[in-house]
Amino acid sequence: MAINERLLRWLERERADVSVVPHEEVSSAREGAATSRVPARRLAKVVVLRDEAGSHLMVVVPASEHVDLRAVHRATGRRGLRLVDEDDMRRLFPDCEAGAMPPFGHLYGVPMFVDDCFAHEPEICFQAGNHHEIVRMSYADFARLAKPFTGGLELHHEPSRAGG
Repeated sequence: MAINERLLRWLERERADVSVVPHEEVSSAREGAATSRVPARRLAKVVVLRDEAGSHLMVVVPASEHVDLRAVHRATGRRGLRLVDEDDMRRLFPDCEAGAMPPFGHLYGVPMFVDDCFAHEPEICFQAGNHHEIVRMSYADFARLAKPFTGGLELHHEPSRAGG
């Protein structure tokens, strides 16, 4: 599968200045950063959660970090947050390989919260709907197009710290 068609059509329609970086097949965002020579702090890892009411949300953190469920709860007010299972992933993102969703929740009807640390980077990179291509674009263009929930949200913790 090449770059996700839905994403590609939308980026072209919006005249977004992006580049696609192919890399060897990987199974994690951290591996994708390493094989594509993208700093892990600039590679968006998309994590999909479900709350106790059954509603989904997309959380975007750097590939080098883990989602802090307590911080997501504080930022969103949602309770009972847990990772979605693979069946939910296939249903929510039918045109993406599992775990390679691009960080554009509105394309899939899923609200998206982006860690504020990306706003301090000149560009953001993300999986293109597959595990062998990364899209690069300026963070300013990403924020303009994605319109994520942001505003001082720190939704991650370092992998070595305990918790969510």
